[in-house]
Amino acid sequence: MERMVDVAPGVRLWVEDRGAVGAPPLLMIMGAQASGLGWPDELIDTLGTHHHVIRYDHRDTGRSTWRFDEQPYPLTRLAEDAVTVLDRLGVERAHVVGMSLGGMLTQLLVADHPDRLRSATLIGTAALSTIPYVSPDGTRTPPEELPGVAPHLLELWSRPAEDQGPEAELERRVEHWQALGGDQLPFDAAYARALERKIIEHTGHRATSTAHARADTSGMDRTEPLARTDVPTLVISAPAEPVAPPPHAHHLAQAIHGARLVEIPGMGHALPPQVHAPLAEAILEHTAKG
Repeated sequence: MERMVDVAPGVRLWVEDRGAVGAPPLLMIMGAQASGLGWPDELIDTLGTHHHVIRYDHRDTGRSTWRFDEQPYPLTRLAEDAVTVLDRLGVERAHVVGMSLGGMLTQLLVADHPDRLRSATLIGTAALSTIPYVSPDGTRTPPEELPGVAPHLLELWSRPAEDQGPEAELERRVEHWQALGGDQLPFDAAYARALERKIIEHTGHRATSTAHARADTSGMDRTEPLARTDVPTLVISAPAEPVAPPPHAHHLAQAIHGARLVEIPGMGHALPPQVHAPLAEAILEHTAKG
């Protein structure tokens, strides 16, 4: 079922819920500038065999309200939007899965709203913590010294997103997905192109939002509450991850009390068909325990 929900004056979010009626709720939080349709239907349907699955478009993405220039907000506001989505759907507590920026927002929920979470799963993200990463040999590395975004992605992001027509925009997005996917799994350009066609049709236009890149990033540190949380947390380790490269996933698992780590072979910062089954299996095993 699709609906629009109000999260602030003049701001509405597109929300879709599907899957097993009466099953435990599972909220999916996508990354920056990404529509909720970035969660592939195939993955959603698999998770929906055991869950009432909820996905949504952040502000300034998809069918949700685009008005950052008139009504700017900090990134922390997006975490509060997720809580409001649960409120509007009458969901008291949910399992939550977050990818990329969505993984950071999920950490904010773990820290600030633990009573609303049954479990958390974090994908392709960095820890909102200042504790050092401790390597297997005992070396301690401050978070700011861990590997950053891969140079080829930084170069791609530095290019102006000029509208050169629908097909050129599709090719730009496909190139982006190839860069995000890493180099360990074969890239299916046709799959990426079909996904982006669907997202553009869903959105109603092909404009690229920069709102989340311009939003205030202050107030994100949650070192202490993450270190003492009781929310069951799963961290997905992706060996080909170019945005939060190894060992970020291991650092994240160290920063969150009781977190468990599962590696998805070949995975990067994308959700191609090859990772749907192992990722769904890891999530469903975790939510069953949570």
